[in-house]
Amino acid sequence: MNRRSLSLLFLALVVSFIPMAHAVEPGDTAPDCQLKSFPDAEPQSLKQFQGKVLYIDFWASWCGPCAKSFPFLDSLNSGLKGRGLQVIGVNMDENAEDAQNFLAKYPVGFTIVADANGQCAEKFAVQAMPSSYLIDQKGVVRHVHLGFKSGEAEELKSLVDKLLAGP
Repeated sequence: MNRRSLSLLFLALVVSFIPMAHAVEPGDTAPDCQLKSFPDAEPQSLKQFQGKVLYIDFWASWCGPCAKSFPFLDSLNSGLKGRGLQVIGVNMDENAEDAQNFLAKYPVGFTIVADANGQCAEKFAVQAMPSSYLIDQKGVVRHVHLGFKSGEAEELKSLVDKLLAGP
């Protein structure tokens, strides 16, 4: 079985638990996750970023729309991190080499973490690739976005701008 098939099988297994798990929705407190920085595997926690607006994006190397979203996310990060935005790409690949190859092709300046065992995706009840969660400074989910199309970039940026501007 090739790596892509294994990744798809892994995602199917994660998705099979979704009916038992509550999908994170706007208004929910974002779950904390224990992740590993990529590629050095240092422990990371989503809670360590509290106080910032978070744009959390679950992605995988085999995901076509993920490749399209990365330039947008990188631009968003570089343009708005000075105002308090933290973009976090949560990689779902089981094989770190797949993620490294993807990042070599689509280099970014935002934080990349690994969720190889899928515990964070399970807590969020991720339903698609990519799945993005916009979280305010207090840790409350304000927007959930499944998939990515280039035409959605301006609306997503507008939502980020509104959160950065405050109430």
